[in-house]
Amino acid sequence: MSRVIGIDFGTKRVGLATTDPLQIIASPLETVRTHLIFQFLQEYCQAEEVEAFVVGMPKNLDNSNTDATKPVQGFVKKLKKTFPAQSVHLQDERFTSKQALDAMIEGGTSRKYRREKGNVDKVSATIILQSYLEKKQF
Repeated sequence: MSRVIGIDFGTKRVGLATTDPLQIIASPLETVRTHLIFQFLQEYCQAEEVEAFVVGMPKNLDNSNTDATKPVQGFVKKLKKTFPAQSVHLQDERFTSKQALDAMIEGGTSRKYRREKGNVDKVSATIILQSYLEKKQF
């Protein structure tokens, strides 16, 4: 089987997560500067077989768009055009940053590690991807 990539898109950084080849569990992969994301994904897809991308979609509690929704929609459009062989799925990302921070605290990570925004982004991408995997099982 091939991997699925989870993406927590931001205008400065992109948090990435990946599944194991059997698509059972999600793990943090990397945090990449936004302007380098397509180069990173192309290199990764050459090294690993990637079946799909799961992109976190920011929404308000009432399901309306946030300020971050439009940039994510633009990213998704370019992602679909750049990687036509891979499917792109959208996953609700509400509260993932909070969940990521809570998980890092529970996991015993240092305050210094948690202050690195890139680390929170990677864990957020992992939560987005794991949520997608759990939903896919039903």
